[in-house]
Formats: sequence, structure tokens, C-alpha cells
Amino acid sequence: MFVDYILNGQGHGAVAEQMHGVRWDPGLLRPYLDEHGRKCCTVNTGRVEYNEQTQNWDPVLENVLVRDLVENYGVDCPVFNATSLRKEEWLHLDTVVLKAARQRLRAWADLAGSNTFGGFNGMAKMILLTHSGFWFSRRRLAVSRNSGTPLDTTMAEAAGRRVAEMIEQTTIGTETGVTYGGASTHVGGYGRTSKVEGYLTFTDRLQKTDLTTPTGSNPEATVQDFLEARDQLYDARYYGPYMVYHSTDWDQYLDNDYARLGGNNANMTLRDRLRRIEGIVDVRRLDFLTDDDNPFTFIFVQMTSDVARAVVGLDMTTVQWESVGGMRLDFKVMTISVPQLRSDFEGRTGILIAN
Repeated sequence: MFVDYILNGQGHGAVAEQMHGVRWDPGLLRPYLDEHGRKCCTVNTGRVEYNEQTQNWDPVLENVLVRDLVENYGVDCPVFNATSLRKEEWLHLDTVVLKAARQRLRAWADLAGSNTFGGFNGMAKMILLTHSGFWFSRRRLAVSRNSGTPLDTTMAEAAGRRVAEMIEQTTIGTETGVTYGGASTHVGGYGRTSKVEGYLTFTDRLQKTDLTTPTGSNPEATVQDFLEARDQLYDARYYGPYMVYHSTDWDQYLDNDYARLGGNNANMTLRDRLRRIEGIVDVRRLDFLTDDDNPFTFIFVQMTSDVARAVVGLDMTTVQWESVGGMRLDFKVMTISVPQLRSDFEGRTGILIAN
């Protein structure tokens, strides 16, 4: 797993430098053979159009012949000579990668579903590129075509999963985000490094450090902790709605009958009871927020764009080139997907960590 970055239009890292060499257009690294056996690419035209469904300005893509790119526009790339996949094979790879990427992405999926900032050319911005690779031998591809058997996409699935899990852990804060620039300035007089922070590591996060350890018989103490955490967020002028995440060790208590734990309602679990608190949208487990490093932890996040948003400069995509004298086809699954956590002018935020 690797994370490269792009600063002032210059790539830093092997894949970022490769992208710089193709004008930051991943379509130039995805050549395919159309139904007539012609080499083609789907490229970014530089234009945008408004998408009524997503309410974003999306880039306009166009299918062009490789020879037209070379002859009419002077665009050339060594990958053009490595064109070997048909369009349906690219689609199959993309489906497998995206299927794998959808696993274990709860924190990122919630953030992207609530507040996504996109519709721009992420390759041209100062932003991060997350990627992971896999490869096929040219012989294996030939065998697949001649026999009619599908390609073994295990490595593609694994690459997609690694990329997805890196983004998830960066969002939570269990994976340290990289610093890709110097200290930024602020009118208020404080500076902050250009570092990707997660919920657990966000500089301005609120903290509640007296969380009651569950015993299996004290559910009301957990309810009281939630009410106190909400009061802290109220005091910071953040009034919800809140998504609450918890470490893996809470499951045995949250999903037990409320009455069995000492509550007074036999028709709900402790999780059900906490969901009934005004402003709480849901109480969800994060698989990467384990009890090994973060025992008995809750993360409260106000799900509004002034607190947290998902910056998506490039949807997850797969690109290719060749190596070993053309006998190996190398692929990279990559995306520009970065959590952006925010606070107001006075350093207040709607993110609270309780443990």
C-alpha cells in the first residue's frame, strides 16, 4: 500500500510522477481494444457538465482512437504500445475492484454519503493519491482468451481492498495521515501542518475522558455518558445530527437486552436505547477501531459539511502499463479520496472522542 502526493502540479512518488507524465489523465493509462480491434482511450476533455442526479459538475469524458491522440494532438504514452485488454475486460476488472472496495468502509461510506466535495480535477490540485498494484502475465491473458476461462481476479480484489482499507483507517485515525506540505497560516494567528487527520487524531477534537467501563449491569451509566457527550457538543455550538461509532469491544454490551443489563425495558437493546437520544442518527461498530489500541471508545461526529466532508478528486480506477520486456501487464488501483475534518474560526468542532 502506498500514498503519493501532488504538490503545485508536481507528482511526488512513483505513481504520481507517472500520472504527471500523462497530463494527470488516468484514461491515458487505460487503453483498450474496441470491437474492431482498434486501440482506444477514454479521456477527460477538460469540460464539465452539471449532473442533476448528484448535483455536481462532472467532467466530460470522450472515447477517442489512440492514433488520433498521437497524430492530431501530439499525445503519446508508452502504455499505448501495451494495449492488450478489451473494453469488457476493463469493465470486469473495475467491477471486481469496486466490489472489494465496498467492504469494511463504514466510516468513509457514511462521510461520503453525507458530505462529498468533488466534481473537480483532483490531479491538478495539491492532494493525495492512494494506490496499490497487481499484475497478470501476458501468457495468462492469452490462455484466458483462448480457453474462454475468466481471468483470476484475486489480486485485483486484494488491491482494491487494500486501497479501501487505507482510506477507512485514515478517516478513523487508526492510520497516520501523511504530511504533504508546510505549516498553513490562519488569520487568528495559529498554524497547522498540511496533514491528513482522522477522527481520533484531529487536532481540535473534543474529548471526554471519563467514559464508564461497561460491566454488563450498568447500561444507565452509558446512557448518561452519551447525554454528557452531547452536552459538550452543545456547548461547542454543534447540535447534530450525530453519527456515533464504537470500538469492537462494545458489541457484547450494546446488543444485549437492555433489561438484562439492568435497564427497565425488556423490548430493546442498549443500542436501541442510545439511538432514541435526540440527535443520535445511529450507533455503529467500526471494524478497524479495535479494543487492542482503543478500548471502549466512542466517536461522535456531527454529519454536516462544516465538520467533516469527503474530498473525492478521482474515483477509484485502475490503470496499466507493461514491464519485463512486455511479458507482464502491471496494474494500479488508485483513488484520490481524502477526509477533510474542519473546525470554526475559534477552533471548535463537532467531533468528540469518548474513552
